[in-house]
Amino acid sequence: MPHLLTRSLDRGASIFLLVVAACGILIPLSNLLLPAGSALQVPTYLVALWGKYVCYAILALSIDLIWGYCGILSLGHGAFFALGGYAMGMYLMRQIGTRGVYGNPILPDFMVFLNYSKLPWYWHGFDMFWFAALMVLLVPGLLAFCFGWLAFRSRVTGVYLSIITQAMTYALLLAFFRNDFGFGGNNGLTDFKDVLGFNVQAEGTRAALFALSCLALILAFLICRAVVSSKLGKVLIAIRDAESRTRFLGYRVESYKLFVFTLSACMAGVAGALYVPQVGIINPSEFAPGNSIEAVIWVAVGGRGTLVGAALGAVVVNYAKTFFTSGVLAPYWLFMLGALFVLVTLLLPKGILGTFNSWWDQLSTRTPNADSAAREDGVTEPKMAE
Repeated sequence: MPHLLTRSLDRGASIFLLVVAACGILIPLSNLLLPAGSALQVPTYLVALWGKYVCYAILALSIDLIWGYCGILSLGHGAFFALGGYAMGMYLMRQIGTRGVYGNPILPDFMVFLNYSKLPWYWHGFDMFWFAALMVLLVPGLLAFCFGWLAFRSRVTGVYLSIITQAMTYALLLAFFRNDFGFGGNNGLTDFKDVLGFNVQAEGTRAALFALSCLALILAFLICRAVVSSKLGKVLIAIRDAESRTRFLGYRVESYKLFVFTLSACMAGVAGALYVPQVGIINPSEFAPGNSIEAVIWVAVGGRGTLVGAALGAVVVNYAKTFFTSGVLAPYWLFMLGALFVLVTLLLPKGILGTFNSWWDQLSTRTPNADSAAREDGVTEPKMAE
């Protein structure tokens, strides 16, 4: 594995990892050590905001792994992101204890308000962090495994698979909106107090969560690079480009697609789990199909099949969203996002990083023209008779 990781890292990937590692170290240190008002001091709200961007970058990586390298266009990956967030939110709710509005040591406030007599069975165990961390991986992974096993064995591909994934996340949206489902209904889970005994609102906790998110992004990127640079990655690319031909060569296409789809769902769940304590709330709106479609746009803008471009697209698009939704252009953000997707599709079909890589390859492989090469060799082309 170490040899595989070393071999899979090119110059661009190494620069990306160094930048993420530097941000994960310098931004928290700047927030904690420099005095408030200093030109180099990063405010706490920006630490939380950029931490959210890093979580979105992990989600974009998970989508690029299946779409850019295996050709599986999922319009429901926001469901796995939200399930990981709910698993972490349930742990954070159990940590409130008697500090809630109603002071019940066992039941969260919304359950007391809805007259729950006891804690639902599926909430048991979430008072322990290790159990919640296990559920962050297990719940999205199990759902992706069951869904993928049924879909890929039925050889559902293309737009039909995209529609089914969108229907899946919409069904979860409707289910989690119900108050009697046991997850807070429309309001979701919020009013978090502690995580591992540390105040979630404290500057040190937010800085630590940001650094942990950067570390998770680095690990997710290394896993993706290891997958796509191995023999498994070559098979995935073959499935993307010619699935029928790959199946005729004897490969069990369904097994490869199921593995990478489940791995991608687990990565999305981790992103959701890191997202919740930094944002402070998780509600059914995270299941909205529009969120999953927007995440696909991040990958398309940054560069499908590049990994680095997917993470870059997530940060760029969300920064633009933060900038443009805080002014007079706020009502028109969705139109701008749609126009951005159309323009990138028409003018930059490989995305920002994919187009840059193509231009760079052309510049680096450009050879001298025939006349100059001939002059260097001392050979000239014969002239035609007049």
